[in-house]
Amino acid sequence: MAPDPPLVHPRARHGPGRLAAVEPEEADAPRPAPRRDSREPAPARHPSRAVEKLLNGRIESNALKLKPSTRAGVMVSGGGYQGKTESVCEVAAAFEDRWLALHQHLNPDAAPGCRDLHAPVAYVQTPVTAKPKSTCKAILNFYHSPVSTRMDLPELIRQVSASLRDHGTKVLILDDITRLRMHRADDQDTLDLIRAFMSMHVTLVLIGVDIPGSGLLREGRHDLATDQWHLPPSRHAKVHGLEATQTQRRFDLVELDRFRYDTAEQIAAWIRHLRGVQNSLRLLDAPRDMLTAGTMPEYLFQRTNGVVGLLERLVEDGCREAVDTGLERLTEDLFDGLSIDLSHAQHRDPAAGEVPTVPAKRTTRRGRNTVFDDRGPAAGGAR
Repeated sequence: MAPDPPLVHPRARHGPGRLAAVEPEEADAPRPAPRRDSREPAPARHPSRAVEKLLNGRIESNALKLKPSTRAGVMVSGGGYQGKTESVCEVAAAFEDRWLALHQHLNPDAAPGCRDLHAPVAYVQTPVTAKPKSTCKAILNFYHSPVSTRMDLPELIRQVSASLRDHGTKVLILDDITRLRMHRADDQDTLDLIRAFMSMHVTLVLIGVDIPGSGLLREGRHDLATDQWHLPPSRHAKVHGLEATQTQRRFDLVELDRFRYDTAEQIAAWIRHLRGVQNSLRLLDAPRDMLTAGTMPEYLFQRTNGVVGLLERLVEDGCREAVDTGLERLTEDLFDGLSIDLSHAQHRDPAAGEVPTVPAKRTTRRGRNTVFDDRGPAAGGAR
């Protein structure tokens, strides 16, 4: 039986070589904590629930496998600013905490006498205009592994495999995977690269914009029985120096779509999300239904088109404006004076669809409906 983990004693408040602990009252911000109603559900993006359930189950199942079989991967597709990366990273971070606690923060597969960095989850953002070789180098940079400029693609892949094994990595997240251009000379290298990653006994998570339309699944086959995509074995592996294999690669494809505002159920989901957002705000004069009452839900949907990232940007700018002006609440008039500008978004590739179209801001307020107004009797001269 493994020994119990050592108890962590609180740091001493005084004494030589000790840092004074900060009192909670001093650490908290001067603004009051957000008001929360215990009867209300926790804020959550309803489209991400499917992502969290599928991804969490796939990661845990693959991590506990002992057979040297190929692990099924997960593809998370959707538009730009939809919260794909945030949803995936939340699930991966929770898994990493549980995995480290299970093994007392030690790598169970480390060789005796070695103390390599234990990294159960590796997150890598695909470089802009990336190619397979630069993608491998980005993964090696995550581990601070030395990379020679003379290394070819097979050598880079073997180095990536060694880094994943030595650091006990169970999950490899490749963000913005659709930046890999599927053009002539590089298209088969890209597909072979994905096959090679899945042979490294890790859960490969690919995040991208419109993955089905990017060409990454052009050789794939959708299995209706399992609702998975199957990538057939590579026929060109020997040409590129990679090891040939007869194992099919399986992927679960999940779509993280924006909110909709067409049916009563979709409107209710949008309002629930807005309620979760407003419960986390710290405005001193904010009413409880600041974002959910009246025409505000429809207004916010028109300004953001149901995109989570655009809503977050608009609300953040609105809160800053409300604090600076002393209004301390969010109103439609305040939002009318703000614009959502994504032209200077860093680390975003507009050509890959990572920057969504921002709806035009209304210039004038919508007038009152006068269809049923009583305009009085007709003029006396009218017959």
